[in-house]
Amino acid sequence: MVGLTSASGVVGFLYEPDHELQIFALRRLNEEIDSLWTEVVDSIGQIEALYEDSAFPERQLAALVAAKVYYNLQEYTESMIFALGAGNLFDLDHDGEFEDTIISKCVDTYIALSDTSSTPVTNHPPSKLTTAFPSTANGASSISASLTSPTTPFSQSTLPSRSLLSRQDSTNTFDPSMQSSGDGNAPGILPPSIPFNRGIEEQLQAMIDQLFERCFRDGRYRQVVGIAVEARKLDVLRRSIQRASEDERKEKKSSESKLMRGEDLLEYLLEICMNVVQERSLRNELLRLILDLLHDIPSPDCFSIAKCIVYLNEHKMASDMLAQLVQKGDPKSLAIAYQIAFDLYDNSTQGFLKKVREELPQRPAPATQNGDHTEDDQGENSKETDQLLQSSANGEALSSSTDDSQSEKKEPVSQEAQKAFESIGTILQGTKTIELDLEFLYRNNHTDMAILNKIKDSLEARNSIFHTAVTLANAFMHAGTTNDKFFRDNLEWLGKAVNWSKFTATAALGVIHRGNLGQGQKLLDPYLPKDQVAGANTGSAYSQGGSLYALGLIYANHETFALDLIRNHFTRATEEVVQHGGALGLGVAGMATGDEGIYEDLKNVLYTDSALNGEAVGIAMGLIMLGTGSIRALEDMIQYAHDTQHEKIVRGLALGMALIMYSRQEAADELVSGLLEDPDPILRYGGIQTLALAYCGTGSNKAVRKLLHVAVSDVSDDVRRMAVMSLGFILFRKPSSVPRMVELLSESYNPHVRYGAAMALGISCAGTGLDEAIDLLEPMIQDPTDFVRQGALIALSMIMVQHNEAMNPKVGTIRKTLQKAIGNRHEDAMTKFGSAISLGIIDAGGRNCTISLQTQTGNLNMGAIVGMAVFTQYWYWFPLTHFLSLSFTPTSVIGVDQDLEVPSYKFYSATRPSLFDYPPEQETKTEDAPEKVKTAVLSTTAQAKRRAQKKEKQQRRESMDIDQTPTTPKTSGLGDKMDTDEPVPKPEEEKDDGAEKKEGEDAKDGVLKKRMEKEKVGYDMENMSRVLPAQRKFISFPKGRYEPVKKPTGGVIVLTDTTPSEGKSLLELKARKTVKPAAAPETLQDRVNAAFNPPETPAATREETGGAAEAAGVLNAVDEDVEGGEEAEVPRPFEFYEDESENQDEEGQQ
Repeated sequence: MVGLTSASGVVGFLYEPDHELQIFALRRLNEEIDSLWTEVVDSIGQIEALYEDSAFPERQLAALVAAKVYYNLQEYTESMIFALGAGNLFDLDHDGEFEDTIISKCVDTYIALSDTSSTPVTNHPPSKLTTAFPSTANGASSISASLTSPTTPFSQSTLPSRSLLSRQDSTNTFDPSMQSSGDGNAPGILPPSIPFNRGIEEQLQAMIDQLFERCFRDGRYRQVVGIAVEARKLDVLRRSIQRASEDERKEKKSSESKLMRGEDLLEYLLEICMNVVQERSLRNELLRLILDLLHDIPSPDCFSIAKCIVYLNEHKMASDMLAQLVQKGDPKSLAIAYQIAFDLYDNSTQGFLKKVREELPQRPAPATQNGDHTEDDQGENSKETDQLLQSSANGEALSSSTDDSQSEKKEPVSQEAQKAFESIGTILQGTKTIELDLEFLYRNNHTDMAILNKIKDSLEARNSIFHTAVTLANAFMHAGTTNDKFFRDNLEWLGKAVNWSKFTATAALGVIHRGNLGQGQKLLDPYLPKDQVAGANTGSAYSQGGSLYALGLIYANHETFALDLIRNHFTRATEEVVQHGGALGLGVAGMATGDEGIYEDLKNVLYTDSALNGEAVGIAMGLIMLGTGSIRALEDMIQYAHDTQHEKIVRGLALGMALIMYSRQEAADELVSGLLEDPDPILRYGGIQTLALAYCGTGSNKAVRKLLHVAVSDVSDDVRRMAVMSLGFILFRKPSSVPRMVELLSESYNPHVRYGAAMALGISCAGTGLDEAIDLLEPMIQDPTDFVRQGALIALSMIMVQHNEAMNPKVGTIRKTLQKAIGNRHEDAMTKFGSAISLGIIDAGGRNCTISLQTQTGNLNMGAIVGMAVFTQYWYWFPLTHFLSLSFTPTSVIGVDQDLEVPSYKFYSATRPSLFDYPPEQETKTEDAPEKVKTAVLSTTAQAKRRAQKKEKQQRRESMDIDQTPTTPKTSGLGDKMDTDEPVPKPEEEKDDGAEKKEGEDAKDGVLKKRMEKEKVGYDMENMSRVLPAQRKFISFPKGRYEPVKKPTGGVIVLTDTTPSEGKSLLELKARKTVKPAAAPETLQDRVNAAFNPPETPAATREETGGAAEAAGVLNAVDEDVEGGEEAEVPRPFEFYEDESENQDEEGQQ
């Protein structure tokens, strides 16, 4: 049939009373609507009337025509409604723009309506903090900010977000921020004139069901999972995963089938849950669903289960799973249990691991177990701020399941199983992982001592900031390596440390020996506080406080006897400096334990209102209660922050409150809102820190919006600096998005904002070598403000850590820039300080550590995040710089067998060896002797010498009776010109220094590329080798005797031995050698003599004692300005040497 050229005649049939003519017109218009819709627009009312006429036989056809007309008018909401009314006439399987648009609109509406219906509604208001926050003008408390404020979108966090995926939609889709009109209409989607009745909801559900069925039929299960997650439809998620498993069993095809396996779909859902979903309540619901589905699978993925268990904090499920794997008895299950135990230690808190260890089946109930459980239960049931996130039904179900499991008493286990449980307990305690990491760092130490010595020689040790800078650089370079040789070789330099420089130097031993669990106490024993004895000097209080701090760093996040030891010294200490170091040590060693006793001890010292130790105590209180969200602790800290007059105490409490709300997300909104509206800028600063730690690693849009708003609006430079810096904590899982976000902020007129932008890049892009971040930071090295240059240098070192010139050609230039800044005598002290610690960071842990805020398995690295957060406070207090060592992560692959021993085996790296090799050590140039300056010769003297020479030659000729024509001496055109010291002209190749430098770099890059091209691709690597994060994708384990139980991700990997009956070759653990600390000198004079006149000892003995013992004599010496200390010797009168020639000239002038 010939197509219509005009619709006027057909449109006229719509007004005829005969239904047959009306149906004929609708069919013709439906076929040609794309070209004739402009003529049909005027008759859209008649078409709608036909659709609404219940007597009209083809109502669905009229709805379809109306939907196409509205589609061409770009009225997609009305088009969707009429398309739903078209029923089966709307063909989902037809590929076209109209169908695709309507389907997309239906999905968006389905998600929006489902999101609204699933918003939790509570009949009781959430509990609020009893604080001293001020009230607003209308009398409302500032902690319940107005929901309609357009400038504070963060305050609308109680309402659901438009999309979990944070999509930007240009159309008028559902906006949850709009209040409902109460008439049953869906605000933001439908105009008020069109009622959204139940019939259309049913039609929309039917449309979505058809769409899901088509996806199931085509094997596109991921689309269904994505829609269900956004719509919060857990029943659809369960149905889609079960359907995928059923279809897989029915098809029974090979892996080439397009259908996804149920396990793969669960892994995909777990990835979405951990990396995309931003709301904590929804994430918990999804994780519980994943756990239920995993248990239904015949052979579930135990590592995925463990990942869910850790996030949900289900310690009982973790212990039960480990018990089931051990009781199976086969070697494979035992290896999986060990690997899960290693993963649990890397991703869990001390409190969680302690409960898992206590619930292991083989452990008999000790006499004090009831008391311990009571204390744990009190910590568990402490009132928190996230009641909205926990339903009472789930709580009752969990408690009932716990009671049921406890009612079932543990059956007696075999001796082999008991041995396995003991090994698991050792792993969960962290002893094995720490021992293996220490061994790796010890045996692979590649610290370049030439760089460290150059830093020491370039910075004046008598300046405390420079002495501290060298100490920090040494600590970072040797972090975890147990190599304290630098202290032993530079005792004279170390002796120049006074007061807090001595405190920092002593604490550096904790960074160097971090993880040295067997010898940590022995190493620090000469420094620890001693009992007061009449007439005896117990040493410097600064070294004693630093030793407690160092002891906490050695046993960081590892609850052992050291925690009780530090607590004992802390409670008995009377010196404020010792209390300061003891508080920091308690916080680091007891991180996230939630110990109420330690918290009370810290609070008692806090109430003494001492500014010196109050800051450290506030931080330690937050570290002990890390992530607990305890309201009681928050109320105590907020109240005292308003009562005290010391800014240092308020600053410590502000950071402590932020640590308590670590990873609490929505539960911290109340505290954040209150702190940000406080008139005290220090508490607003703490509000920003709370926001950063509560939403760390989530990429939350609302948190980012709030930070950007504060960064450009707050009147305090400190608050604005911290707001920009906190972007790095929120977005470190999306490092590529940060440079674009802070690009304009890095050019701000405010230097504090520029510094924050630099540090945000360093925190979020640490270890990535991201070119976009480096391009932003390089101009900031030349910033006119000294602390901005400092931040840029530190950020560059964080980004370029463990990178060589093969990975990034800019590494060499950056290293030269850092060393040049230290040697430049015209550079500011703050920039030199930043350069020194930057050189330590870029070579962290003997060039075997990177900075990573997430674990090998992708979870949040609690210790690293906390260490980075406290490190940023070095702005106010240099000793806090040591906390950065908690962020250092060894980049290793360490394989252990089922006996937890380290076998000698090799794995394969499919790369060239030089691509991920260590950077070359710096060449030590021998200093040339200074050239002698040419003495200026007067012209008269030169003429006299020439005449004398001429006369002497003439006399020789005459004496020899030889007639020769005298030669005229060559004057070289000098005439009577005075001989002076003229500068030697530079060779032509040195004239253009910049061009020569560039050509040299290009030539060096060319040589490097040629060398890499000649190298063979692929090589074998020994166990306990360094494997960089970028290198992991090239690592493979060839089939042989040892096979990993899971896909290698770095760190400790448990291997299954395929031939256990054969003998095995093991690696010798070299770091286990015992260290005998030297006895500490008793008197001040003995310490000084031992420090500056050490006795001659054999080299082997010196290596055995170590630098820590030899440095004790220097660091324990009482400073000269300490009250009661011995007076220093009066300096000798200096001698002044005068130049004799100058004296003669002066006499001649007189």
